[in-house]
Amino acid sequence: MMGEIHVMDHPLIEHKISYIRREDVGTKEFREVIGEIAQLMCYEATRDLQMKEVEIQTPIARTMGRELDGKKLAIVPILRAGIGMVDGMLSLIPTAKVGHIGLYRDPDTLEPVEYYCKLPADCGERRVFVVDPMLATGGSSTAAIRMLKEKGVKNIKFLCIIAAPEGVKRMREEHPDVDIYIGALDEKLNDHGYIVPGLGDAGDRIFGTK
Repeated sequence: MMGEIHVMDHPLIEHKISYIRREDVGTKEFREVIGEIAQLMCYEATRDLQMKEVEIQTPIARTMGRELDGKKLAIVPILRAGIGMVDGMLSLIPTAKVGHIGLYRDPDTLEPVEYYCKLPADCGERRVFVVDPMLATGGSSTAAIRMLKEKGVKNIKFLCIIAAPEGVKRMREEHPDVDIYIGALDEKLNDHGYIVPGLGDAGDRIFGTK
């Protein structure tokens, strides 16, 4: 089944992305707003969760309501910048388990190499949200999703705040079954692999490192 690409068009998401693009926004504000954007995107990405009918007692009467049913959830940030999106998502889905995938780019081959992977034991039975603020070349995200698939994960969605067309293209080619949620689709990558206009290095801006 072919995955879908969802580019957010919600006014709050657009407003907050425009705010964090500014180079004079400090670490504290940047980190907080990244979390807020992730929360809003999580709201959109969970729109198709399965529901079940349940009977409940209100203070007034018995009635039928709807609650979540089906697969449990997991959030898997790509280290290190992906960590900035986790708390915002957990505020909406607090029972989700959290895994971590660490990758670095080999300076010779420029291909991503795994240095850390810790996932919930039952990850293969969960609906997994892979998160990374930036989808640039697509190298890290496609590698992370490939690692998850090799470990038996079948239900994957990818969430990023800023994406370049090059990264989206690579994701579609390598993982056509994965739904992609994008806060803003930017113009291109520059010669250094940075997204234009982008917002700089998300990891440095979240953690205050330069």
